[in-house]
Amino acid sequence: MLEKLSNLGTLTRFTFDTISPQGRRGDTASQQRFATAFEAAKAFAASPEGWLAFLGPPGSGKTHLAAAVANERLKLGQAAFYVSTVDLLDHLRRAASPGAETPPEDLFDQVKNTPLLVLDDLNLETATAWGREKVEQLLNHRFNARMPTIITTDLPLEKMDERLRARLADTGFCRVFTLEEGPVSVLEQLDSMGLQLLRNMTFKSFDTRRLNLPTEQRQNLEQAYRLALNFAESPQGWLVLQGESGCGKTHLAAAIANYQLQAGKPVLFIPVADLLDRFRAAFSPDSKVSYDELFERVKQAPLLILDGLEGQSTTSWAQEKLYQLLNYRYNAQLPTVITTRLTMQDLMDMDDRIGSRMADTRFNMVFPIIAPNYLADLKPRKNNHTPPGRGRRGP
Repeated sequence: MLEKLSNLGTLTRFTFDTISPQGRRGDTASQQRFATAFEAAKAFAASPEGWLAFLGPPGSGKTHLAAAVANERLKLGQAAFYVSTVDLLDHLRRAASPGAETPPEDLFDQVKNTPLLVLDDLNLETATAWGREKVEQLLNHRFNARMPTIITTDLPLEKMDERLRARLADTGFCRVFTLEEGPVSVLEQLDSMGLQLLRNMTFKSFDTRRLNLPTEQRQNLEQAYRLALNFAESPQGWLVLQGESGCGKTHLAAAIANYQLQAGKPVLFIPVADLLDRFRAAFSPDSKVSYDELFERVKQAPLLILDGLEGQSTTSWAQEKLYQLLNYRYNAQLPTVITTRLTMQDLMDMDDRIGSRMADTRFNMVFPIIAPNYLADLKPRKNNHTPPGRGRRGP
C-alpha cells in the first residue's frame, strides 16, 4: 500500500544496492563527491531531518539517490512521496479542470503534508507565473514546518531563484551536494540508461548449472559463459550472442560490461530500441545534444554493447542508422557485443549489409545459445525426477 501511495512507479528499482557508492565518473574528485552524497543519502534515509538537495547535470545520479532514500523509507514501513516538478504542476492543472475527481486543494494538501517529499527536477525557468507560485507555496510551507524534503535540480546554486537559494543556505536545516561540477558526457548519460538495471548481472551470478536442461544445452551454456568471460578479459573483435528471450545472453553481455567497469575501463551498454529513441530525440530543437555529437560518441565508444538487435531496424531510417554505426565499428575493428533473438539468416534477410559483417568469422564470433528461457526450468517436465523445490534459477 505504501509503495502504491509513494508514486515511485518504475523508480522502485532505484535503491542503494543498485548504484555504485562512487558514482559512474572515473576521476577521483567526482567519485569522492558522489561518495559523500551517497553516505548523506543513506543517513537521511535512516533518520530524515531537514532538507537534502542534490545538484548536478542529467545522468549524474541525483534522481537515483533521491529515489533510493524514498525506497529505503518504504522498506522501513514509513511513507514517502515522489513527484517531478513538471508532473506535479500537470496534476494540479488537471485537478483544477471541470469534472476532476480530486479538487486541486486536496491534492496540493497531500503533497504539502506528506511525511517525506522527494521533489525531482526542480527547474522553474520555463514554468508559468502560476506554476512558480504553486511551487513557492509548497516549499515555503515545508520549510516553515521543518518537514523532511529532498530536492534534485540541474541548476547550480547561483542560477536558482533567490528565495530557494536563501533557504538552501540555511546550513542548520539544509544540506546541499553538488554531484558534478561539469556536464556529464553523452556517453555517461547513455550508460546510465542501460546498466543501472543490470548491475547485479555478473559472471559470478550467472548460473550455468541449470539442472533441468539436457547435457547438450548445459554444455552450450558453459561454452557461452567462457566465451563471454574471455571477451571481457580482452575485448577484441565482435561477439554476437544469439538465442531466445531469457536464455542468458543479456546477462552475459551485462557481465562483460560490469567486468570492464570494475577494471576501470570505459564501456557503453544500451538496448538498441533505447539507442534509436535517443537518435530520434536528438533531432528535436529541445535536445541538449546534437545528433552528430551523439552518433560520434556511440560509434567511437571503446567498447559498445548493443542489447536486443531485433525488428527495430524494419524501418528504413532505423536500418540505415544501425548500418552506419555497425559499418564504422566493423571497418575500425572496434570491440562490440551484440545480443539478438534473430538467426543469421534472419539478420541477412533484415539487412544483408549488417548480416554479412556479423558473419565475417575473421573478425567476429557468433555464438547461438541453445538453452531455453530460464522460466522453462520452472515448468514440470516429463520423466524429470528432480525433487520438487530443487530447481535452480537460470541466468
